[in-house]
Amino acid sequence: MAILYKINEPISAEQFIALLNESTLGERRPVSDAECMKGMVENSNLIVTAWNNGKLVGVARSLTDFHYACYLSDLAVSKHYQKQGIGKRLQQLTQEQLGPKCKLILLSAPAANNYYPSIGYTNNPRCWVLERDKQI
Repeated sequence: MAILYKINEPISAEQFIALLNESTLGERRPVSDAECMKGMVENSNLIVTAWNNGKLVGVARSLTDFHYACYLSDLAVSKHYQKQGIGKRLQQLTQEQLGPKCKLILLSAPAANNYYPSIGYTNNPRCWVLERDKQI
């Protein structure tokens, strides 16, 4: 199987939703909110994708300044393609697009907590989240 990787190849919200539903990430994203999903795709400034015979099978969707920080918001690989190094390659290609001082930052899905240290990430316990229904 030859996986083709692309940088900032346009994808539709429908393709993104289908992939998230084929991965474990669909459980934690608003896949039933098409407008939100469309906004997520259209407002990302770095998207690395993996394709097999024209089908989207993996994505690393990020927001970055390319110099200091890159928030890897979504890393998803179809369940049918997992454990083949696709997720790792998506992260490598993401990192290659960044400046030499730019760090990758992500929030791990619970099931992936043991994966990220094995490829070089360090844990940072100082993340805070303000849910949309809470006011500052």
